[in-house]
Amino acid sequence: MRKHVQSQWQLALLGLALVGLAAGSILHLARVGDADRWVWAGVTGIVLLWTFSSVVRGLLRGETGVDLIAVLAMAGALVLGEYLAGAIIAVMLTGGAALERFAVARARRELSALLERAPHTAHRRAGVDIVDVDIDDVVLGDVLVVKPGEVVPADGIVSLGPAILDESALTGESKPVQIDTGSPVRSGGTNAGSPFELRVTAPTAQSTYAGIIRLVRAAEESKAPFVRLADRYALAFLGLTVTLAALAWIAGESPIRALTVLVVATPCPLILAAPAAIIAGVSRAARHGIIVKGGGPLETLARATVLLLDKTGTVTSARPQVVAVETFGAISSDDVVRYAASIEQVSVHPYAPAILAEARSRSVELSFPVDVREQMGTGIGGNVDGRRVAVGQLGFVAPSAPRTPELRSIELRTAVEGSSSVYVSIDGSLAGVLLLQDPIRPEAPRALRALRAAGIRRIHMVTGDHPDVAELVGDALGVDRVFAERAPEEKVEVIKLVRAEGLTVMVGDGINDAPALALADIGVAMGARGATAASEAADVVLTADRLEGLLLTTRIAQRTRRIALESVFVGMGLSLVAMVFAAAGCITPVAGAVLQEGIDVLVILNALRALGDGGPLIMSRRGDVKGLAQGLASAHRSLRPHVGDLAALAARLDSLPAREARAQLERIRDMFEKELLPHEREEQQTAYPLLGKLLKEEDPTGPLIQTHHEIRRLTRLFGRLVAQLPAEGPRPEDLRDLRRVLYGLHAILTLHFAQEEELYSLFEG
Repeated sequence: MRKHVQSQWQLALLGLALVGLAAGSILHLARVGDADRWVWAGVTGIVLLWTFSSVVRGLLRGETGVDLIAVLAMAGALVLGEYLAGAIIAVMLTGGAALERFAVARARRELSALLERAPHTAHRRAGVDIVDVDIDDVVLGDVLVVKPGEVVPADGIVSLGPAILDESALTGESKPVQIDTGSPVRSGGTNAGSPFELRVTAPTAQSTYAGIIRLVRAAEESKAPFVRLADRYALAFLGLTVTLAALAWIAGESPIRALTVLVVATPCPLILAAPAAIIAGVSRAARHGIIVKGGGPLETLARATVLLLDKTGTVTSARPQVVAVETFGAISSDDVVRYAASIEQVSVHPYAPAILAEARSRSVELSFPVDVREQMGTGIGGNVDGRRVAVGQLGFVAPSAPRTPELRSIELRTAVEGSSSVYVSIDGSLAGVLLLQDPIRPEAPRALRALRAAGIRRIHMVTGDHPDVAELVGDALGVDRVFAERAPEEKVEVIKLVRAEGLTVMVGDGINDAPALALADIGVAMGARGATAASEAADVVLTADRLEGLLLTTRIAQRTRRIALESVFVGMGLSLVAMVFAAAGCITPVAGAVLQEGIDVLVILNALRALGDGGPLIMSRRGDVKGLAQGLASAHRSLRPHVGDLAALAARLDSLPAREARAQLERIRDMFEKELLPHEREEQQTAYPLLGKLLKEEDPTGPLIQTHHEIRRLTRLFGRLVAQLPAEGPRPEDLRDLRRVLYGLHAILTLHFAQEEELYSLFEG
């Protein structure tokens, strides 16, 4: 309220100054005695009194600014009878404040838009009726109807859909996304399709969008340290101005010269340019779904040199995936997945979605289980198509299973790789095991390389995981150091340690990261759950759950700081040049006032460049490439299970009956010829040329094409080996070469898919 009243007074003063300047000019042209001088003097005196009181209040708060130069200039104009110059200074001063308000309002536009679109009512389903209720009355379990064009009011699960949402306000991505029935939806997106229903899983006060709103308000109320830095520049500039004015008076023996020096230094662009640029940068980030809590974090992020990353949920997806399926006996891996997924349809275990996703990628048809019993944390069992199926820990699914070399090998693999195992038994016999891992985000390696190029000198990872697991992830990402087995309080000690290397950014996503986020120079929270402890403790919140958001934020911060410094020093430089000419007597007070107004307008407009893109801060996601990349990435997901089968088949070739081994080998060969090789040809003919045009000199498709050549060579070699097998199956002397080629194909395809998915993620998100 106080700010609003002050703003109204400033507008009134601007209007008065403009009217007084115009009226005095008319009177001067009409040659009505000294009336013009009295009008200009009156306007100058009123604005002088207002500015003087503002300066005194600032001095009492310990703040010194260049408005003091304006006070001296207007007072000098009145004393020396330069009333027109005084009136121009009055217009200039009040106009500068108006320019600043315009710049701030323009820069805050995206932040304000987030606040203004917050829903105030919701449509609750009550039986067959729909009742409008206040947003604060929505409770857990309510079923809400979201109409076309409305903002989703609360986090929930789509109970009647699908939902087509525009989540650009949260993520910065303009393309609508489809969320199917049974899938979670976060508040803040706009319904871009037909009405849908969702069951509320979090009260509105604890929802994603409510948390973002709180963060936006915190961002609006904060003041940037960079602006305080500008205040320090202003203090030095004030001393220089007063000194130069005194020298001009003494050297020229004319107080008019001193007055002109004060005029061209009033008001200094320092107090206008820095705040406008910083607020513009904060607003620019908000446009991309990044909430920065004020200018201070933005300015600090621009100078950061050390990055500390949490592992789970930050560099990994925190969503387990099936990476391999091992079978025991003659049952196929598809059948193991089918039986396991059929049971997991009714499970609440965190691994259930991953197993169901594996079934979808293999296109296996599921059956609904009956007589299901789940032992929480241990396993689940039931009947599927008349067979008794159990899924879970080994002791649950097959308590009497002997410890065979195959089982010991799987236990060793999970221990070394940090993967998890889910065993499957059918009618009491162990049928297979599904191995799950939390995969590295496809965009993470590229984002970290780009952050190094942007000025981050050291990248570390901190996690509570075992060192063997953590170091494997660290090696894949190319981090400088891994801090493993660290509890939340120990993460704080890590922050204290790495801060000695430079300004430190900590990125995390969980409650256990909150203390470290709060201690770091800049805390960055991943994901859109704005109400979490991590988001509340962080300085920056990436509402889009992608690590490249940190790269975008860093580039925005660096560009904003560069523009702010540029505006400050260009403004100071122009003012200093004008002051030198004024001291030499080349400029009159009136001309100096007009000149300084031009300098102020120039630096404000330059500062507002921070709102613009300034070129591609991140790779533009063209629609044609994006759709193609999504399609090819989907093809990868369907092929990945077959790639996993290569190593599994190689490991158990000598234990399979000869005819079964031949059948499995022929199945793999057919998959190569009918699925894998056509997919590789399509990539090379359609995707690679488009990517090459977009990435130009950074085109990475050359090495990928060479990998295609090696894949074709190995698949041709494998086909020849299979074609030469006798009808009864492979002989012992055939196994060595078959295993060698299968392991080679598994290794090169795993690496090749990872490289391509990293590239495609650039256009998918």
